[in-house]
Amino acid sequence: MANKLQQPPHLHLAELSATQFIDIWNHFDTDGNGYIEGKELENFFRELEISRKGAGVDPSNSTFKEKMKEFMQKFDKNADGRIEMSELAQILPTEENFLLCFREFVGSSSEFMAAWRRYDTDRSGYIEANELKGFLSDLLKKANRHYDDQKLQEYTQTILKMFDLNGDGKLGLSEMARLLPVQENFLLKFQDIKLTSEQFSAIFTFYDKDGNGYIDEQELDALLRDLYEKNKKEVDTKNLTGYKKSIMALSDGGKLYRSELEIVLCREPML
Repeated sequence: MANKLQQPPHLHLAELSATQFIDIWNHFDTDGNGYIEGKELENFFRELEISRKGAGVDPSNSTFKEKMKEFMQKFDKNADGRIEMSELAQILPTEENFLLCFREFVGSSSEFMAAWRRYDTDRSGYIEANELKGFLSDLLKKANRHYDDQKLQEYTQTILKMFDLNGDGKLGLSEMARLLPVQENFLLKFQDIKLTSEQFSAIFTFYDKDGNGYIDEQELDALLRDLYEKNKKEVDTKNLTGYKKSIMALSDGGKLYRSELEIVLCREPML
């Protein structure tokens, strides 16, 4: 990526501005895949140790490896061996904790889906820059954070830089959900069973028996169970209830329309 820093930014565990945070992220996420992993992770932890202890940190040392293991146990919440954005926000407090105050505003995936529905005003399956600004403004008010227009613009641009992976100036639902704590990000559970437009259309039409363009909660239950079975995944009733609640937060008075379900289950929403 062209905007990589020549020298790593210092990882002082003091408060960072939003811009410093994204500089650190971009420096260590060298392949731009949204994770710090492998050699990137070792470099990141080495810089973290240097900022704490000064020079003389040797990654081949067994003590270094042990400390890195402890570090990962503490911060790698989903134990996938890599650090994602929401996990890094716990390690490096940002100015006003602007990423973490998202958690105060949206504590669960069902609240997140309800907020998404409120701000995806044109029902496009994306939040665009002007919609994102409103979303963040509301977030900061709810978290009782003081901000001015300049700060709000900086936060909006930082969120776009962090999560707009394809650079189109807008955020899809799955991109925005990366702000959620890993255990609350129910969209991750559907990553392996994302459908093509044709597959989604076929399964939605099957469950929308009367062809009125929406399904209800019971039909959604059957549809999700069907998806799990077809993909040879074990159905956990408790988790399924949570997923249903989160998805139904997108519904209109209990009616879940095709376009709403599509942004959860489809690889790319239809245009």
